[in-house]
Amino acid sequence: MAATIKWWQQAVVYQVYLRSFQDTNHDGIGDLKGITAHLDYLKQLGIDVIWLNPIYRSPNDDNGYDISDYQQIAADFGTMADFDELLQAAHDRGLKIIMDLVVNHTSDEHPWFKRSRQDRTNQYRDFYFWSSGNGKKAPNNWDAAFGGSAWQYDEQTQQYYLHTFSTKQPDLNWENPTLRESVYTMMTWWLNKGVDGFRMDVINQISKLPGLPDGPLKPHSQFGDARVTNGPRVHEFLQEMNQEVLSQFDIMTVGETHGVTPADALKYAGADQHELDMVFEFQHLRLDNSQHGLGKWSTRKTPLVALKKVISDWQVGLEGRAWNSLFWNNHDTPRAVSRFGDDRPAYRVRSAKMLATCLHLLQGTPYIYQGEELGMTDAHFTELASYRDIESLNAYRDLVTERQLLSPADMMARLAARSRDNSRTPMQWDTEVNAGFSDAAPWLTVNPNYRQINAAAALADPDSVWYYYQHLIQLRHQYPLVTLGSLELLWADDPQVFLYARQWEGRTWLVCCNFTAETLSRPLDQYLTPTAKCLISNYGEQQPNKLRPYEDWVYQLA
Repeated sequence: MAATIKWWQQAVVYQVYLRSFQDTNHDGIGDLKGITAHLDYLKQLGIDVIWLNPIYRSPNDDNGYDISDYQQIAADFGTMADFDELLQAAHDRGLKIIMDLVVNHTSDEHPWFKRSRQDRTNQYRDFYFWSSGNGKKAPNNWDAAFGGSAWQYDEQTQQYYLHTFSTKQPDLNWENPTLRESVYTMMTWWLNKGVDGFRMDVINQISKLPGLPDGPLKPHSQFGDARVTNGPRVHEFLQEMNQEVLSQFDIMTVGETHGVTPADALKYAGADQHELDMVFEFQHLRLDNSQHGLGKWSTRKTPLVALKKVISDWQVGLEGRAWNSLFWNNHDTPRAVSRFGDDRPAYRVRSAKMLATCLHLLQGTPYIYQGEELGMTDAHFTELASYRDIESLNAYRDLVTERQLLSPADMMARLAARSRDNSRTPMQWDTEVNAGFSDAAPWLTVNPNYRQINAAAALADPDSVWYYYQHLIQLRHQYPLVTLGSLELLWADDPQVFLYARQWEGRTWLVCCNFTAETLSRPLDQYLTPTAKCLISNYGEQQPNKLRPYEDWVYQLA
């Protein structure tokens, strides 16, 4: 098996949300030169791949996920020459770069859509979904991800167009072979430039149900579930993409696939499917959703027993047949230490390290979201004016102002817990103005705890979260067991401790993580052999059968 291992199976990916990473031209917005300036920082951390969120030309209705030109760089971020410089500098350091591919939808300012909306008979009309509906009634009852109907009426041609996200993000019609060919040409252009792969945004939404039927009504809503994931032709489209583009290059691909199970993942990323290398699954991120029909807008904590089951199901379900992607957080989620750990000062460092151990010792490709290696926390904004995220602002208007389902205070607490802006606050580099991110007013408020939590402080502290991540990455690169070993979940019903074993070629590692702020007593000595060797721990010396708050350790047993 080791002979057939792919480079991306041993890699660690670092996600850069460019807008918030480093500003070098004094406009309060991160840019490409800012990444180039910190490549040595990333190389020292030990990562292998940089994933860039969208850097394309965009009116930024949804922070770059509404693309108006796939082959131009957004002016806020720099120029194509800046990108070429970054790509070369990364490759010179042995680092790879993957792009964010957003082809479920474009911006309504993309030339394709501008031409599409001119009249009902032009050649670009079928690049998108247009329908007359029923008078003033939309073609179906689908809801949009950011609130309201998924259909927008256009006066010019007196028809509706489909947008499963914002009104400025019309969905592309993948049934049209000319559209697909145009997308493949664009992808090939980037790969010929030298990029090392793609993270594919909501890629399992590109095939819509024939006839676009109504969906079942959602709780507390006049709209129905859009049911746009895992459509009937999605695998056909991805196999075509693989044949026409992906298989021609030595690259990595990961698909964002909401609503998939391990069985679904085998279809998207199975070794013999010729589609994608791996998928992002979100089952573990939905365990703390609202129990009252409000979806992600919740302040619940994730139940550990359920979390362990989901992770184990994916590890066991994909072993030997497909490949896992491993992540706690990204640009669309709260910060890991605030959501799954404990961001109070007394526990933040320990719990950040514990979460890192738990994730990075699983089988799969780990993704580190920028600042995660510092233990950066949620912003805990207390005023609505602090938010910039379209999803958060729309949700407040919908749930508080329009439908009055929640009080302002309740909704603010939910935003503080779950808003996407929690992960988008600027990177905390040092104690200088605006955390060293920019000497101008940043596009989004800097987390005020940057004076305590920043890269400069972390690099000066051998016991920091940063060096702990570096050590975990070194373990992955050094020991084949981390890449190739099987997983056995132990104590599945323990609501406080995550204990699992990794096994490969007669070797066994035991990974133990206390997910609480309590000191726990557990019969752990039953597993530890006399020659057991501790490979990493966030406390140093262990206490027999005791787990201190957020303690983790990894023992090599044989």
